[in-house]
Amino acid sequence: MPEPTARTTQADEVIDAAQAHFANHDLDEPTTGSASAAPQPSQEPRKSGAFLTRKAKRRYFWTLSALVVLGAFFAVANLTWAIPVPAGTAGFWRIIDMRTTALVVILLVVTCQAVATVSFQTVTNNRIITPSIMGFESLYVAVQTSAIYFLGVAGVSAVQGLPQFIMMIVLMVGFSLALYGWLLSGKYGNLQVMLLVGIIIGGGLGSVSTFMQRLLTPSEFDVLVARLFGSVAKARPEYFPVAIPLCIIVTAALIWKSRRLNVIALGRDLSTNLGINHRRETMQVLFLVSILMAVTTSMIGPMTFLGFLIATLAYQIAGTHDHRYVFPIAIATGFAILSGAYFILKNVFYAEGAVSIIIEAVGGTAFLILILRKGRL
Repeated sequence: MPEPTARTTQADEVIDAAQAHFANHDLDEPTTGSASAAPQPSQEPRKSGAFLTRKAKRRYFWTLSALVVLGAFFAVANLTWAIPVPAGTAGFWRIIDMRTTALVVILLVVTCQAVATVSFQTVTNNRIITPSIMGFESLYVAVQTSAIYFLGVAGVSAVQGLPQFIMMIVLMVGFSLALYGWLLSGKYGNLQVMLLVGIIIGGGLGSVSTFMQRLLTPSEFDVLVARLFGSVAKARPEYFPVAIPLCIIVTAALIWKSRRLNVIALGRDLSTNLGINHRRETMQVLFLVSILMAVTTSMIGPMTFLGFLIATLAYQIAGTHDHRYVFPIAIATGFAILSGAYFILKNVFYAEGAVSIIIEAVGGTAFLILILRKGRL
């Protein structure tokens, strides 16, 4: 029986050589030479990740760097452009301090809007809607209108200040928690129903606000309209001890959840099969989103389409759906847009208060274009 044994040994050698060859070479690479030849040096193995190629990854980091540089340019320009007093004087540093406050507000608002909108669109599996659909801005308008309706022009001061700012945040977060807890915690909890209820409640609050506004005097109505426009000038430095820690903690929590958000984006069934408690994760993300939206809305007022514009551009620029990369590009894009718009409108057109109007117009136009391109919500 020597011949079978020799054949068996030869076959084993061929199999071992083939395994060694394929372990060190890409399966798609054509092979040359005999199977028993020594394995050739291997090429770089293919890898799965956020980017398809190294070129796409380099493009992402170059784009992010360019956006950071652009944002830094507009930040310096906003700080130093056309200061009417000599450098180093008390008036100079007072102006710098005021402008620094505006830049901090812009950074806070952009961070809150960008992170909240991207996260909200992920858990709702819809790239068109924004967190404002839950009625945050309608609640803000209702509170502002009620203050002036019941207290007159003096009601403006009644809704300003740190205690009032904290109360507004608590009110908005409590409202969203009640809505989430009611419509998502039950056996038949449904995210789409929750969104529809949020729209209906927002519409109802808007109708009540409109009714009260019609009963105001012209002077009271003028004061109210100024309060209802989103404006960086509304924010006060006294809000920062509350707003900055909330923004940092919640943003860090959502960035830490980036990998889970990547799984949630696959849908309820797939994420559940992959071991994610979809309902619990959704409620946690919505709670964090409500805090961010409460902070930005209470600070500067409503900016409905800012988050939508930032999120849409971020996905287009990033070239990936991995939240670890989408979040930074969204924040950098938003800061470049808002700080650039603030600088141009303030120093070129002398229309500082029109920033929110321009943002809403551009964001609304982008919204309509996206709707028409997709043909559905």
